[in-house]
Amino acid sequence: MRHALLSVSDKRGVVAFAQTLQTLGFTLLSTGGTAKVLREAGLYIVEVGDYTGFPEMLDGRVKTLHPKEHGGILALRDDAAHMKAIAAANIPTIDLVVVNLYPFRETVAKPDCTLEEAIENIDIGGPTMVRAAAKNYQSVAIVVDPDDYASLSHELTANAGMLHHATRFALARKAFSHTAAYDGAISNWLTARDADNKAGDYPDQFNVSFAKMQALRYGENPHQSAAFYREMPGVPGSIAAAKQLQGKALSYNNIADADAAWECVKSFPENIACVIVKHANPCGVAIAANTLEAYKKAFACDPTSAFGGIIAFNHEVDAATAEAVSAQFLEVLIAPTYSAEAKALLTKKVNVRVLEIALNACGENAYDLKRVGGGILVQSPDSHTLTKTDLTCVTSKAPSAQQLDDLIFVWRVAKFVKSNAIVFAKNGATVGIGAGQMSRLDSARIAGIKAQHAGLSLLGSVVASDAFFPFRDGLDVIADAGAVAVIQPGGSMRDAEIIAAANERGVAMVVTGVRHFRH
Repeated sequence: MRHALLSVSDKRGVVAFAQTLQTLGFTLLSTGGTAKVLREAGLYIVEVGDYTGFPEMLDGRVKTLHPKEHGGILALRDDAAHMKAIAAANIPTIDLVVVNLYPFRETVAKPDCTLEEAIENIDIGGPTMVRAAAKNYQSVAIVVDPDDYASLSHELTANAGMLHHATRFALARKAFSHTAAYDGAISNWLTARDADNKAGDYPDQFNVSFAKMQALRYGENPHQSAAFYREMPGVPGSIAAAKQLQGKALSYNNIADADAAWECVKSFPENIACVIVKHANPCGVAIAANTLEAYKKAFACDPTSAFGGIIAFNHEVDAATAEAVSAQFLEVLIAPTYSAEAKALLTKKVNVRVLEIALNACGENAYDLKRVGGGILVQSPDSHTLTKTDLTCVTSKAPSAQQLDDLIFVWRVAKFVKSNAIVFAKNGATVGIGAGQMSRLDSARIAGIKAQHAGLSLLGSVVASDAFFPFRDGLDVIADAGAVAVIQPGGSMRDAEIIAAANERGVAMVVTGVRHFRH
């Protein structure tokens, strides 16, 4: 007689899986809510309390902590002493354990969650069974993921109720990862608050869980190894949730640049936008009435840098746009959807990696992480969104309505440009981008040079500076280039000097009170 023990919080698919197990001759042991669901589906269930002869107690806190369960799970089948010991104690072997844990993450995600509610959703018996079964994977299969039921049912049916050694080992690895992530979530939540449930900013111990999505050919350089991991639980609408429709496997740099492009383009929800990224920096951003026009305006900003770049749209790509982007060399194309005609055209570019990412369910990372020697820096994401009402005009000349729209647009772009960032824009399109320089003055000069090389005029343009101007020389450079309005955080000890320079040069200036450093 073979036994399967089922005790799940997430009951998706458990009835169908249990039906397969019973058909294959397993005796089904179960607890509380799971037993009720299975019994209502017409399955014969042996309650764990009846099986052990020890009923649940302490409001269910003690129900699966019994030698008859754990002896049956942990006994080594090839150890004569073990088998003799459980036989003497009248303990049958348990061959398959189906367990997932109390919904701790879901419980503490509720804004009104009390400390008592959190504590009651810390599973005790579940992790114990999971770890016991995983430890004895040579003889016992442990199933923690409902998404595995279908494939396991197929394998069990094809092999007279048995699972291959490799399958059991894979299930054990997943099980230990499952309990590690669970304990990490508990530790993160509890160490971020005191005994009165008053939350601090960050936990005393920071635990993160990521699942490997794919091995990569190499890292930033060919001599570095690399892999791509997805955060657990997943973040919808993120690069890690992308569906690749065609093309070569993504490289380390492809993924990093694609993330930069997607995060930037999705920051324009009220517009049709196109972003072109090269080496983590936007080299062209535009909004327009359609994707083709947005692409043409973005590409015009810096055609040289756009070569071999990443192109992202926040709207469906149609055939005309697909044909236009296909005329250029690009590494990755990203959009929420593609028309059937666009997909057909893109298949001719067999090496182009075409990604589809859902835009209507976008989340964001709970934390931004940066690895440093021997440690990690953790911060909240830069999710600040600026509106026109947040701006303060500090010059005698105020921006026009069109200039104000362009200032809001270019400020959003500057947020995604490496510091020091100076970005020129006009009519909903970038026309010069200076990125990642040690001096803000050099960034301003480079932005002008970029525009000149692209054959674009900066006359009448607006400018965003991701942080304040430390001296007036940067302002003079952008005014000399033809800019008529500027948006910047303010806060310099020389603000009065900078504002006076703007008035002297006839440049309208608005301040945000917020900066957007991006290192």
